[in-house]
Amino acid sequence: MALISSLGYVRVAVRDPHAWREFAFDVIGFAPGSGPDPDAVYLRMDERAARLELVPGETDKVLAIGWEVRDHRALARVRAAVEEFGLEVTALSLEQADARRVEQAISFTDPAGTTVEVFHGPVLDHSPVVGKHGNRFVTEGLGLGHAVLPVPDLDAAFHFYTDVLGFRPRGAFRLPTPPEYGPMRVRFLGVNRRHHSLALIPSGGQEGSGLVHIMVEVDSLDDVGRALDRVGKAGYHLSSTLGRHTNDKMISFYVRTPGGWDLEFGTEGVQVDEDSYTAEEITADSYWGHDWSR
Repeated sequence: MALISSLGYVRVAVRDPHAWREFAFDVIGFAPGSGPDPDAVYLRMDERAARLELVPGETDKVLAIGWEVRDHRALARVRAAVEEFGLEVTALSLEQADARRVEQAISFTDPAGTTVEVFHGPVLDHSPVVGKHGNRFVTEGLGLGHAVLPVPDLDAAFHFYTDVLGFRPRGAFRLPTPPEYGPMRVRFLGVNRRHHSLALIPSGGQEGSGLVHIMVEVDSLDDVGRALDRVGKAGYHLSSTLGRHTNDKMISFYVRTPGGWDLEFGTEGVQVDEDSYTAEEITADSYWGHDWSR
């Protein structure tokens, strides 16, 4: 059983908060969120004060991936498992937890070098979620969406997330590589009914933002189409055309964010029945579309 229940939030440093406000609110359709930093950009999707926190910084870089657990007992189990693995765990201060709008949280660095925060007790905002375009995001019981992270040692990261944190393997995609390098795979991992909340991709040790992409899901194909129209009219770089994935069945497109990583915007993602699911290896990323040649 997974110790983690969902992807709760992502905190990212951004060089151009103004560009993000235009992209997130005017084009994509996030609702304005709230938080203590007047210079940060808070993106709201549901009753959480913010699912994405964009903090002004000198470089575009992920600051933390926030994973949610059920309660204080689950948080204690996560801490014990991570410490037994040999990683140092720090408890966030009351001020830090309040800034993230959670009751309690811990922090550690995973084997790939990504800062991980695990929390319980999110503080809810019961005011209406009002975005400019009326998007209704799919988060209930599933979390923010999914994050794809580059890792220098895929086997080490896969072992940590599955054997230490209890993420469930949800299949793989074998990358085309020369025989002398051996098999290399993208690994998909789930913690709830969403097909995957995390994907790990070999990075070769390259420096970057620490993010490949973040996926958010809406409940209407029309909202995906309208967002795609807005992206085109506003002149943003379309990293991948509209398509349907073979593993999570998501109909989506990918757009390059002002931070240099991609946002996947999709709908109709499959929900997994863990009692009958078996991890599979897909041989094509998509049934149709998702042209990355641009």
